[in-house]
Amino acid sequence: MIVSTTDSIEGKRIVAYHGIVSGETIFGANVFRDFFAGIRDLVGGRSGSYEKVLSEGKETAIEDMVARAEQAGANAVIGCDLDYEAIGQNSSMLMVVASGTAVTVE
Repeated sequence: MIVSTTDSIEGKRIVAYHGIVSGETIFGANVFRDFFAGIRDLVGGRSGSYEKVLSEGKETAIEDMVARAEQAGANAVIGCDLDYEAIGQNSSMLMVVASGTAVTVE
């Protein structure tokens, strides 16, 4: 499955549009608390714990979006966008959403 942030894929022709697809993931309070605890371990201005949680959230949301695109009969997703949001009481959860347009390319 090709996933692209652009509205086309170089060298490929879009032959069918299957609609908007999205994938979501939400990390609960424990993961979010651990993620903030890792910020205390900053090295060179970066936090490995912070980056790991965001990366896992992104990958899970993209995998969910791709699965929905495949169910729709697509072999690519164009215009992919990632959104991150703190939600819940006291912003205790992190939501990651991946969305795009499912298409068939040849």
